[in-house]
Amino acid sequence: MQVILLEKVANLGNLGDIVRVKDGYARNFLIPTKRARRATDAAIAEFEAKRAELERLAAEKLSAAQAVGEKLSGLRLSISQKAGVDGRLFGSVTNHDIAESLKGSGFDIAKAQVRMPNGPLKTVGEFTVSVAAHTDVVVDITIVVVGETD
Repeated sequence: MQVILLEKVANLGNLGDIVRVKDGYARNFLIPTKRARRATDAAIAEFEAKRAELERLAAEKLSAAQAVGEKLSGLRLSISQKAGVDGRLFGSVTNHDIAESLKGSGFDIAKAQVRMPNGPLKTVGEFTVSVAAHTDVVVDITIVVVGETD
C-alpha cells in the first residue's frame, strides 16, 4: 500500500514522502496514529495544500523536543527497588518505571520513548539508557538503581 507520511517516521522516511509499506503496517499503525494517509490523488492534492502548515508543526515539535533533550542531558535519576544481599533485584527496573520516575521529575516522557539496549535492569548500580524525545532527539541519561532491604 502506498502512503503519504504526515511526519518523520524512523527507518521509513520524512514528512511528505510517498512510500510503499505492508498493508497491515499502514492499517494498524501508520494510519490510526495519524503518521500517514493513503496515497490517493485527492489525498496528495490535499497534502500539498497543507504542506506548509504540517512542516511548521513538525518544526515546532522538533524544537520542543530539543528543549526537553537539553534539560534531560546529563540527568541522573535514582530508582529504589527491593534487592537481595548479592545486589540482584527482586523483579527489575523497566522502561515503565523509568518513565514514571521521569514524570515525577516533571518530564512528559512515554514509556515507548525510553530505550533500554540491554533490556530491563536486574542489578543494583549505575546504568545508561536512552530517551528519544523525538526521532531526531535522543539523549542518554544515567539511572542509579539503589537496593532497599527489609
